[in-house]
Amino acid sequence: MLLAYYFSHFIAKVIIKVARLTAVKSDVEADEVKRLKLRRLETHLSVAIALVRVVIVGVVAFYVWQLVSPAANISTATIGASAFFVVIAGATLGMVLRDITAGSAMIIERWFDVGDFIRVEPFDNISGVVERITLRSTKIRSLNGEIVWLHNQYMQGVRVTPDGIRTISIDVFVNDPKAGEQLIKGVVKTIPVGVMTVTNAPKITRKEQWGTNLWLISVIAQTPPGREWLMEDYFVESLKQLDASSSKKLIVRKPLVRFADPAAERSFKRAVRLKKQL
Repeated sequence: MLLAYYFSHFIAKVIIKVARLTAVKSDVEADEVKRLKLRRLETHLSVAIALVRVVIVGVVAFYVWQLVSPAANISTATIGASAFFVVIAGATLGMVLRDITAGSAMIIERWFDVGDFIRVEPFDNISGVVERITLRSTKIRSLNGEIVWLHNQYMQGVRVTPDGIRTISIDVFVNDPKAGEQLIKGVVKTIPVGVMTVTNAPKITRKEQWGTNLWLISVIAQTPPGREWLMEDYFVESLKQLDASSSKKLIVRKPLVRFADPAAERSFKRAVRLKKQL
């Protein structure tokens, strides 16, 4: 049994190393389809770690039973082991079996993969990047660095953020397009850019005249979930303060902040079209 344990531990280390190499390759892969396949492979390798240990220990335990009871045939040993398992499972392993059942369903239905950013229902305070998935539990790392281990049976649902980022659009209404653009660029220089803040520097994507002395300037930015306040609050308030300190007031209306996810827009466009047909 000790040899089986150390052998399973060795096999698990090998699988973990392969999983880490797969993770590195998926992070640098430019092709979205290939990256998704690599992430799913990483998920399957994470599950395989627990399966390998269970299989090795189970097989060795069966042969130990055979050695301890040499007079018993295979069918007798199997029946005895099954009866023992049923008793133990009914008394102490019920929770584990529920975890395994829930975990198997999530993996088969592909709720999420390793590397996805998820928010777990019904827990409002559990969210982060999935680092490991097993049949029994899921390991999540939150934005503040905390590690959360969650039993699979308690995951009633998950919210998956595509690519781990949220796209935010801010519409700024000004009375002077050139001065307004300079105002926005001045605030953009103060926005912290990084993986944990704003992933890329905000960009001006649209500049249109909407009426007499009224222009619309749209700004697009992407942030990880939980850091939307950098654009919704900090960016907007910085615009207002900088505009208030200038001699000429440029902002004529309250800036509009909205999410601008392309996939969501396509889905809602389809829903609106179907509603019109009704």
